[in-house]
Amino acid sequence: MARFVLERVIAAPPAAVFASSLDPGLHLRSMQRHRETMVEAPAGGAFTEGSTVTWRARHFGIPFRLRSLVFDIDEPHRFSDRQIAGPFASYLHEHVFEEHPDGTLMRDTVTFRSPLGPLGRLVDRLVMRAYLRRLISERNDALASEIEGPGRTLSA
Repeated sequence: MARFVLERVIAAPPAAVFASSLDPGLHLRSMQRHRETMVEAPAGGAFTEGSTVTWRARHFGIPFRLRSLVFDIDEPHRFSDRQIAGPFASYLHEHVFEEHPDGTLMRDTVTFRSPLGPLGRLVDRLVMRAYLRRLISERNDALASEIEGPGRTLSA
């Protein structure tokens, strides 16, 4: 299994960063470049314990569909999502939010495995880890930009 961890400090309280991370609309805005859409939206329009969502996007010029499940929600500290159908043999994304003197330390841990055994492991090592790391980093940039927007302060 391939794995990476990204950490970022966002100048906002953990509850605000947590809530924004569970916002499907913000996720879509952060992935506009990949023309990501929701084929199946979560019931009620927001991610909650047990929510499922089906995403459609284009990566490497190839259209993909990925269905994921949101679980293990512990507001405002953590939640996870995992692929239940899609291109990966396995995909788990753990989101953790901790208080930090400058706001919130947001930690993303992504563990994944591409299909096709040894060939998939080679793809993960040579391409996929860096690609996914960049994708999650783009999402985090968009999240931070939206939360920390112009004129916002830590107490906002």
